[in-house]
Amino acid sequence: MSAGLRHWYHEKGVVMELVSLSVIGERLEALAPNEPRIVVSGNYATPWELVHLAVAKIPVFRFFVLNAQGDWPRREGIITESPFVGAGVRSDDDLKYLPMRLSLVPRLFATSRPPDVVFIQTSTPRNGKVSLGIETNILPAALEEVRRRGGLIVAQLNAHMPYTFGDSEIVVDDVDLAIEHDAMLPNPSERPPDEAALVIGENVASLSSDGATLQLGIGQLPDAALSQMHHRRHLGVWSEMVSDGIMHLDRAGAIDVNRVMTSTFLFGTQEMYEWADENPRLVMRRTEVANNPARIADQPTMLSINTALQVDLYAQSNASFVRGRIYSGFGGQPDFVSGALHSRGGQAVLALRSWHEKTGVSNIVPLLDGPVCSFQHSVIVTEQGIAPIFGFSQQSQARSLIDHAADPRARESLNAAAQSMYLLGSDEIKLY
Repeated sequence: MSAGLRHWYHEKGVVMELVSLSVIGERLEALAPNEPRIVVSGNYATPWELVHLAVAKIPVFRFFVLNAQGDWPRREGIITESPFVGAGVRSDDDLKYLPMRLSLVPRLFATSRPPDVVFIQTSTPRNGKVSLGIETNILPAALEEVRRRGGLIVAQLNAHMPYTFGDSEIVVDDVDLAIEHDAMLPNPSERPPDEAALVIGENVASLSSDGATLQLGIGQLPDAALSQMHHRRHLGVWSEMVSDGIMHLDRAGAIDVNRVMTSTFLFGTQEMYEWADENPRLVMRRTEVANNPARIADQPTMLSINTALQVDLYAQSNASFVRGRIYSGFGGQPDFVSGALHSRGGQAVLALRSWHEKTGVSNIVPLLDGPVCSFQHSVIVTEQGIAPIFGFSQQSQARSLIDHAADPRARESLNAAAQSMYLLGSDEIKLY
């Protein structure tokens, strides 16, 4: 499209103004003196054409993004804010990490982090609407606030973006400027599960039951657990994320066809994106709904499956920090742990490997030396076994973790540490 050219997108009587990047660039340059904040679709829905344009046109500004992937831009004058840190910004010294459970993040837009611009990548228009597709999350809240403030909404229309229903749908009239840029969506790298992952997956799956409602975090271990549940029936899905594992469960007949699958973002292969496109049984909900602990608690037999980097003898988890540096963030883990524990028959499962092979250290530690992400789960699961902890005394909790979750190579030192921490006693009764 030549510089400055405008044309119109016609679809069943709906008209959307499409512009060139240069037109959008002019609007962004007008905002430059105010150090604008730009909220951007994260995960694998990032509108890269718009991101690179902002970098080129605005000297000083802020990006607000969840789980930034790829070659995220860095230079003097760019500050990235994020409550969930992705691979693209983990080593960014100018990163501003916002420690906050995901259900509360949308409140920031109306308080301390007001948006001036929102960049979204969407489907092409259908019946007067576009869809946020694979990334709904916090975007509806950002869109509402930027409209209220008279800010700018810019869409990158992509014919490869699946059309999903629910809070992901946006009326075309609410988009100020749009460009067309068709490109295949990126996908997370696939890591075949090793023997330990398969054992952990089997242990986690053994805690599932017919009719349960599933929530899965990102990672190899939750996916391994899903692969072991194909024999289940009438399962429901109320999850921050939906991956290929849910698609395979659905095709295996394990998902109840009368229950709508609820998610806030999709994280998977091209095959999964095609499965999601106009799927009436998949509904995308905004973070305030999907991650609301009260809404989670309403789901029958909620089975929340998350992962951690470390767990200590007080059953506190670290899912956020590596060697003292932020790696990810709270995400939705504390929301779903709390919600699942209040669900009738619900369980909050934390899965992790008992031993870190590269460094030769235990992932079950005496006491975390960094911030806590979540605590008070139902069980801790490793390749060593299942350690129940809900309702246990501190002493029995520590004993369960050492005996059933820790690697045998770590048990002697963990026992000594527990003794010095007054977590073990000769008169302690085993409850498992």
